[in-house]
Amino acid sequence: MSVLDDVLADLTAEGDQLRAAVAGLDPAQWATPTPAPGWSIATQVAHLLWTDEVAALAAAAHTAEGKEAWDAVVLAAINDPTGYVDACALELADLPPATLLARWDAARAALQVALRAVPAGQRMPWFGPPMSPTSMGTARFMETWAHALDVYDALGADVPRPEPTDRIRHVAHIGVRTRDFAFGQHQMEPPAEEFRVELTAPSGATWAWGPEDAAQRVTGSAYEFCQLVTQRIHRDDTDLVAVGEGAERWLGIAQAFAGPAGGGRDAKEDA
Repeated sequence: MSVLDDVLADLTAEGDQLRAAVAGLDPAQWATPTPAPGWSIATQVAHLLWTDEVAALAAAAHTAEGKEAWDAVVLAAINDPTGYVDACALELADLPPATLLARWDAARAALQVALRAVPAGQRMPWFGPPMSPTSMGTARFMETWAHALDVYDALGADVPRPEPTDRIRHVAHIGVRTRDFAFGQHQMEPPAEEFRVELTAPSGATWAWGPEDAAQRVTGSAYEFCQLVTQRIHRDDTDLVAVGEGAERWLGIAQAFAGPAGGGRDAKEDA
């Protein structure tokens, strides 16, 4: 299997897990608020559906027909740069749940086909820098996983959050690689030196990035690191240990997603 095959297999598994969690919900449960302000469970799924559809369009932009469709999306986004994505998710969230799921199923399948069809060595356009199909698949995994956490949080005891798997390595990898981007989003100069990041995977394995002898380091749970870089947990609620001023500052601003820095989550109150 290629790296793209591995990424897409993990993306499929993560999407299937979320789909199974929401497939049996009644209309009232679909309307349950999630930790994202103003977003229900339906909105979370609608956002994933919309982004999968748009990513498939971007992957097909190497064709004349595909480029026209992608250009139309870009123009719409330019006309409403701060509200376009949310507006699309909220509009799709009004679909009947069965229709929403069926359209998401189609979008997920179409995305896989489109990513595999991108010519070798060619990058696909996106709202930020152009991306390889593997990078897009990894980004789609990260977002699917993160929005699924919002859904599981909303459902609570009704649908317990699944146990973490080593599939989250994709999220951890993006989180490490976006270190300098996170500093830039906060108008801070990124540290010149590399950090050493050592995380304990759900399986117990150790994942590592950066020089072994780096002076600044981050260690701890891979699951909590992934929650942190997707802003699904507050820094104070993690077991992550930072050595060095820059490493500690990074953990306070880390984000694995494109776009403006989010508000993050509040720290849990002491019992």
